[in-house]
Amino acid sequence: MHLSSAHGAHPRTPGDEQFALAAELLALLGDRTRLTLLHALTGGEADVGTLTEVCGAARPAVSQHLARLRLAGLVDTRKEGRRVIYSLRDGHLRRLVDEALNVADHRLNDRPPHD
Repeated sequence: MHLSSAHGAHPRTPGDEQFALAAELLALLGDRTRLTLLHALTGGEADVGTLTEVCGAARPAVSQHLARLRLAGLVDTRKEGRRVIYSLRDGHLRRLVDEALNVADHRLNDRPPHD
């Protein structure tokens, strides 16, 4: 594997705390439903009903995933009447989700054709 300095790479060597938090974040992103929910939120705010339709999971499961994302500080909520509206906490997360999907896209497109 060729390791070169990437554009926009972290300017200093991260410490144990940064590695631990980054690993925790990546573990949260490692779940397909949560990644789908976060990707849906890159397009803007949404409520549980909309997010349930987008990811195709059962509403209770979506609510549990959203609660984990909220407790981890990755999504924000606000009330609109009786509805709870979710949004991404910051642009860094949007870029991380986009990059993860770009890497997946490249890997899928770089595969040799099947016989």
